[in-house]
Amino acid sequence: MAIQSGFIKKIRDIMRMDAGINGDAQRIEQMVWMLFLKVYDAKEDDWELNEDSYVSIIPEELRWRNWAKADLNGRAMTGDKLLDFINNILFPVLKGQDVKEGDKVIYEGIKVTPSTPVKKAIVKTTFEDANNYMKDGIYLRQVIDVIDEIEFDDVKESHAFGTVYEEILKELQSAGSSGEFYTPRAVTDFMAEKVEPKLGEKMADFACGTGGFITSWLAQLSKQVKATTDQKKVDDSIYGIEKKPFPYLLCVTNMLLHDIEVPNIYHMNSLRHNVLDYTEKDKFDVVLMNPPYGGHEDKSIQGFFPDDLASSETADLFMSVIMYRLRKNGRAAVVLPDGFLFGTDNTKVAIKKKLISEFNLHTVIRLPHSVFAPYTSITTNLLFFDNTESTKEIWFYRLDMPDGYKNFSKTKPMTLEHFALANEWWDDRKEITIDGFDKAKKYTVEDIAARNYNIDLCGYPHEEEEILPPKELIQQYQEKRASLNADIDRILTQITEILGIDLEEK
Repeated sequence: MAIQSGFIKKIRDIMRMDAGINGDAQRIEQMVWMLFLKVYDAKEDDWELNEDSYVSIIPEELRWRNWAKADLNGRAMTGDKLLDFINNILFPVLKGQDVKEGDKVIYEGIKVTPSTPVKKAIVKTTFEDANNYMKDGIYLRQVIDVIDEIEFDDVKESHAFGTVYEEILKELQSAGSSGEFYTPRAVTDFMAEKVEPKLGEKMADFACGTGGFITSWLAQLSKQVKATTDQKKVDDSIYGIEKKPFPYLLCVTNMLLHDIEVPNIYHMNSLRHNVLDYTEKDKFDVVLMNPPYGGHEDKSIQGFFPDDLASSETADLFMSVIMYRLRKNGRAAVVLPDGFLFGTDNTKVAIKKKLISEFNLHTVIRLPHSVFAPYTSITTNLLFFDNTESTKEIWFYRLDMPDGYKNFSKTKPMTLEHFALANEWWDDRKEITIDGFDKAKKYTVEDIAARNYNIDLCGYPHEEEEILPPKELIQQYQEKRASLNADIDRILTQITEILGIDLEEK
C-alpha cells in the first residue's frame, strides 16, 4: 500500500460509520492501539531473525500476524466474532488478566517483572488503559485491513509512514484536550538544535507526551552517525516519562517507528518522587521538555519538594525536577508560560532564585501567541540554561508573528523557517529596539534581582486582540493576582520596616 495522507481519511471515514466512536480523540486512540500492534509485530519479525532465543510475550494466537491477517483462503475474523475476540480475549490478556472458560484458564494474562526486557514490558504498559471503542465488528475489520496493508519491512514505505504518523500527532491539536500532548515540530526542532546534542550524551523529557522532543533530539544526533557503534549511542541516548496512558501509547509507537527497539519510555508520574533523593545516576546531560502547565497536582505531591519550592502549579514543580536532575555541565531547554516569567509569589521567586543562582540562564525566547493553539492561547517562552555556573546575564529575544499572519492555525502552523531571524540573532547577539520597544536586550542578574525576579522582559508591546477561553482567562487572572498580591506584600513590608511600624503590636 502506498502510504499517503489518504490513509488517515480512509480510516476516519470508516470509523465515522461506527456508533462507538465519539469524536476525533477516540478515533485517534482507536487507530493507535492497532498501529502499535502492527508495528510491534514487524519489530518482532526483526528480533526473531536476529535473536535465536527470542520468544514473544504475547501468546501465539494473539499476535497480530495470527488474528489480524486473513488466512490462506482469504478468510479473517469479522463481525461479532472479531468484537468478542478483541473485547474478551485480546484486551484482557494484554492488560495482564487471565481468560477463563469455567474454571479452566485458556489464556494467561501477560506478566511483567522487573527482569522483563523493556521491549517486552511495553506491551502490557501500553494496554493497561487502552480501550476498544468500536461496536461494529465489520467496520472494525475494515480498519484492521487498511492498517495491515502497511509494509514496515519496506524501508521506503516505513519512512513514509513516519510522516503519516506525524500527521496523526498533529491532529491531536484539534482533538480536544488531547492537544496537550503535541508540541509543534518547529519548536522541538529549534530547541533540540540549540542544545547542540553530542553522541554519547543522555537526554530526558520528564513529561514526554507523544515523544516530539525525543524525535527532534534523535534527528539531530543522527547527523553525527558514521559507524554502527555510533547508531547504538543514538539508540541508548533517550529517556522519557509520561503520566497519561494515551500519550504514552503514542510515544512508544513513535519510538518503534523511529527504529528505537528498546524505548526507555516509562508510564509514571515524574513528580511523585522526592527530588532530594536523586543521585548522580538519576541525572542527565540534556533535558528537553514542555512541562504541563495550568494544571494542579494533588496536595500530596508537594511533599516531594522542599517547602520553598512546593508549588501548586505543575510547570513550577517540573522546573524543580529539571534542576535536580540536570548533570553538572548539562544543558536544558524548556517551554514555560508567561506566568512563570512575571510571577512574584514566594514560590516562583524561590524557583527563579535557585535557577539564577545555581544555573546559567543565558537565553529567554519570547514566543508569539497561538503557537500552541487550539490547545492553548496562553503565550509561552523558551528558556535555555546550563549547569555550568551561576547566571551573570540573561539575553531576552522576542520572536514576532511573521508578516501576513494574525494567528498560527492548523492550516498555517508555525514552521522552522519562522525561527530564521532568531537563529541569526542567536549567533550574533545584539540589542534591538523597534518603535521604542525592546525586541532583544541583555539584563544583568542585579537587574533581575531589583525587579524581584519578574523576568517578563522584551514582551509584546501591544495587547493581543484575541480573547482567551474562559478557563485560560481565569488561570491568567489568578496568576496575575497572585503576582500583584506578592508585590503589594513586599512593598508594604519595606514601608513598615522603613517607618519602624510593627503591625503585630496591639
